[in-house]
Amino acid sequence: MPATRREVLALASGAAVGAATAGVAGPAAASAADAGGWTATWAAPPTTIPPSAPAVLERQTVRQVVHCSIGGDELRIRLTNEFGSTPLRIAAVRVARRDGTGASTATVPGTDRPVTFGGRAGVTIPAGAPLVSDPVRLRVPAGGDLAISIYVAERTPVTTLFAFAFQDNVTAARTVTPTSTVGQYLFLAGVAVRRRGSAIVTLGDSITNGANTQANLNHRWPDLLAARLRATGIDRGVANVGIAGNRLLHDPNPPAGSDAVAFANFFGHSGLRRFDRDVLAQPGARYLVVLLGVNDLGHPGTVAPPSEVVTVDDLVAGHRQLIARAHVSGLVAYGGTILPFKDDTLGFYTPENERKRQALNRWIRTSGEYDAVIDFDRAMGDPADPIRLNPAYDSGDHLHPNDAGMAAMAAAVPSRLFR
Repeated sequence: MPATRREVLALASGAAVGAATAGVAGPAAASAADAGGWTATWAAPPTTIPPSAPAVLERQTVRQVVHCSIGGDELRIRLTNEFGSTPLRIAAVRVARRDGTGASTATVPGTDRPVTFGGRAGVTIPAGAPLVSDPVRLRVPAGGDLAISIYVAERTPVTTLFAFAFQDNVTAARTVTPTSTVGQYLFLAGVAVRRRGSAIVTLGDSITNGANTQANLNHRWPDLLAARLRATGIDRGVANVGIAGNRLLHDPNPPAGSDAVAFANFFGHSGLRRFDRDVLAQPGARYLVVLLGVNDLGHPGTVAPPSEVVTVDDLVAGHRQLIARAHVSGLVAYGGTILPFKDDTLGFYTPENERKRQALNRWIRTSGEYDAVIDFDRAMGDPADPIRLNPAYDSGDHLHPNDAGMAAMAAAVPSRLFR
């Protein structure tokens, strides 16, 4: 499902990076503990770009704000060039605690830290690869925000990104004056904190990504779930790997000449294809929550060819693969039922698609193959017409929940599943 509104990330031109501030602690020394004890606190699954001229950065700083689900005294940052065809050269990276709320990208005085990779400030990321930083000593509060600044010196096409950030985001300066904004996370794929713990990975589409929620309030249902868990003393990281428009079974495949050619690549690889990279690679991953399938029903004939119409058996087989791969890797797998979408404005609803949705939800509820069920469908339906999204939770397109709907989704997740 394409998002209908983007939040922005800010760019600043020609930002100086220079030497680290005197007296500011550098990266922690490597130790045997580096092999373990890391838990994901935030994630952004990478995608590639549509077949048009990519954005180009040169002598620019990209400052990006991320919202942390759990805290710790050390962190690591994961950068990505996984969709790049040439090496990606990063001149400098810095991290600090974000000061303020809303669209602010200012940083808390005294918290700015340099980020190194194998002891080097500048680094080249090979084509097709991610890169994990050295540990950085910085206390990260649970539920707090980080400002991560990436400086690119030479001319660099942006080929790997997370398309729909839903977070207002512009090296060492406490405040940076933006020269332009984009609604994407660039080159940034994750943050982990050092702690013995475990993480919940939410695998989904735009509903999990947070489409149509208010900017800068962190009202995606995984964010609200993380807040609920913190409030009840359940210490779990939450890595949200929802991608707007994502499908369980198919990669993007817009019909030639259609409007979808301009944006479909942002939908990302299928859930089955990206599972190892986006789920299993998350530090401390222990729990999986799956909410995928509505785009498999709605895309064929709208932004994908009719030949990609799926059957209920196709969807069940895909979910079974996710369950099996999660279990082999020691993850507990929870299945979320597909939300109602009668009369949606994107053209997804048909009586046949509703029949398939009902059949898939029945299998998720009754098969016993998932370790537990999270019944988003029943939580979100209109009491007067259960196959329609509750008007109180409707963002306006009858498919994506609004902020109140996201809160209802978070409340529908039993906290006991993560004790």
